[in-house]
Amino acid sequence: MSTSFVLVDRPEVRRLSRSRADALWDLIQVLSGLGLALFLAFHTLLTASVLLGARVLDAVAGGLEAIHLDTLAHWSVPVLFLVHFVAAARKVPFRWREQQALWAQARTLRHADTWAWVFQAVSGMAVLLLGVIHMWTTIGAGAIQAASSAARVQSDGWVILYLLLAPLGQGHAVVGVYRAGVKWGVFQDVHRAQVVRVGLFVLGGGVLLSLAALVRYATL
Repeated sequence: MSTSFVLVDRPEVRRLSRSRADALWDLIQVLSGLGLALFLAFHTLLTASVLLGARVLDAVAGGLEAIHLDTLAHWSVPVLFLVHFVAAARKVPFRWREQQALWAQARTLRHADTWAWVFQAVSGMAVLLLGVIHMWTTIGAGAIQAASSAARVQSDGWVILYLLLAPLGQGHAVVGVYRAGVKWGVFQDVHRAQVVRVGLFVLGGGVLLSLAALVRYATL
């Protein structure tokens, strides 16, 4: 007696599986993005401690090194960076025709959230390039110190990289948190205007701290 099996193609099963996979990737994108946003906030405060003096920055960095948080960041941040890029790249328009369609749609709709997505796509690619360069040069440089950081800023045009990376990174993080909150229902429509105001305040504060610290490094 033989048994035969018949394979039945069920499009609804494929769609359900694809939908679950997309939801999982969206969750990975949000979680990795939130992790990077928290790291950026912490990193901004750490580097801005130089405004209180070089000794303050060295003391704070030395305390983090003593409990090995610098080692944790050296391997976890690049992993989060890669995972977030892979998850987000699924929806980034890399082809020229897709980019044209996106710009046309944004100009037609004239909707703030659509332009926020455009900014995310453009700033994300810039942060990817500039962030990789920054991590490549700093991870192997040892613990953060005021003297070494100042020397790097003051040589070989690195200040240009940081002038671009600071506002783009801060903007990408703030807009990303906003869009994730809206998408997952954390930020309701009735509170959206208030959330935008808070986001702009956080963005302005982060950029000002970053630029002030950069000026301090450049003149240290």
